Amino acid sequence: MNQSHSFPTDDPLDGDTLHEECGVFGILGHPDAAALTALGLHALQHRGQEAAGIVSFDGKRFYQERHMGLVGDHYTNPMTLARLPGSITIGHTRYSTTGEVAMRNVQPLFAELEEGGIAIAHNGNFTNGLTLRRQIIATGAICQSTSDTEVVLHLIARSRHASTSDRFIDAIRQMEGGYSMLAMTRTKLIAARDPTGIRPLVMGELDGKPIFCSETCALDIIGAKFIRDVENGEVVICEIQPDGSISIDARKPSKPQPERLCLFEYVYFARPDSVVGGRNVYTTRKSMGMNLAKESPVDADVIVPVPDGGTPAALGYAQQSGIPFEYGIIRNHYVGRTFIEPTQQIRAFGVKLKHSANRAMIEGKRVVLVDDSIVRGTTSLKIVQMIREAGAREVHVRVASPMIFFPDFYGIDTPDADKLLANQYADVEAMAKYIGADSLAFLSIDGLYRAVGGEDRNPVRPQFTDHYFTGDYPTRLLDKNGESMGNKISMLASNG
Repeated sequence: MNQSHSFPTDDPLDGDTLHEECGVFGILGHPDAAALTALGLHALQHRGQEAAGIVSFDGKRFYQERHMGLVGDHYTNPMTLARLPGSITIGHTRYSTTGEVAMRNVQPLFAELEEGGIAIAHNGNFTNGLTLRRQIIATGAICQSTSDTEVVLHLIARSRHASTSDRFIDAIRQMEGGYSMLAMTRTKLIAARDPTGIRPLVMGELDGKPIFCSETCALDIIGAKFIRDVENGEVVICEIQPDGSISIDARKPSKPQPERLCLFEYVYFARPDSVVGGRNVYTTRKSMGMNLAKESPVDADVIVPVPDGGTPAALGYAQQSGIPFEYGIIRNHYVGRTFIEPTQQIRAFGVKLKHSANRAMIEGKRVVLVDDSIVRGTTSLKIVQMIREAGAREVHVRVASPMIFFPDFYGIDTPDADKLLANQYADVEAMAKYIGADSLAFLSIDGLYRAVGGEDRNPVRPQFTDHYFTGDYPTRLLDKNGESMGNKISMLASNG
């Protein structure tokens, strides 16, 4: 899928951040299913802020609530939750990487099939989704959305297997890429994770009822117990039986292969209080900062994080270097994307709408700015400028991840390769000059691997998905290599 297209935005710096595609949450057999799902999605809000949806089933019919905007804008309303009765729900919070921003693409997607209704929500991206879409449309299928999730519904409908579970497995066997997916029927909650294990998915339990979600923080918010990670290539089928009990059937339909979790879950996407792949995210980010301080020390007076992503790494850098940590940048958490009409005069404020310098901690000092990543460099440029204007004597930038050279095709929204800072300049010194820093250094790939997994990268069989740094893509890129990336997809304007 083409991860590199952009959408209209009021934020002149919006193209300088990475975005995850979405978060998923589902629960089976609980009387408060919709309310718990809304809380779970709230905990996963960082994974997508464009839209959110919930589908429920009450034993007779399915109900659906899909809205543009934040979870808290809609699902804190008791009347909204009252329109989602039943004990089976799945929910989704979305950032789009395939398909335009429109209500028709808001998940979960629902379809009425021969075996009854089914709803699907997924996180990640199919690298053969457009290829399959073209094939099914050529045979007469009608697609109502531009989301690649809809392709899975068509494949389920076309499968010749008898049960919904087998149809679902038949469908995902045909999909390639990185994904975690939830599906619900009248009696089942089905969870699946891609064979490489690029995107995370965890299983939990509340009052004896199974839960699946993208991160453990969604379990914590509702007081649920973490059971285990869904394994790469695994499909877990939970079903309510006639006597009210719940059966759990775990299958491995795909050929076994080593798990390669996405490193950016640790660098950037996952919430610091989550546990991903058995590793606490906050601890790994602190370790990244400590390794960065070992690799790229600098004489300075103060360590300042670029909030919020750079904070754990900055703490680690300060701890390792012995240089004091201070909040030299204060983030304004209450500025939305449509703060005020984005006139040219307002655009000139740039990063100051979201960040302001804490002059008392900066003036006259040699400052080390620690960030989690640099994409295009435009935000870094403005932050360095802001720190200098606050009176810093020197500004050194340290980045707690390697340079990003390659685009992503597994659910991360990245710019085209030629727009990435690392590809625009010959060396780090030239990059430092562009952003206005006295020096610039990135964490090495081995330093990142040691922080996350405790050992250097194995170049023969990498332990994690790291193509954005190395160009080593863990799966085929059928859409891209087959030039299906620019396939005809109509952009239908929608007001909901």
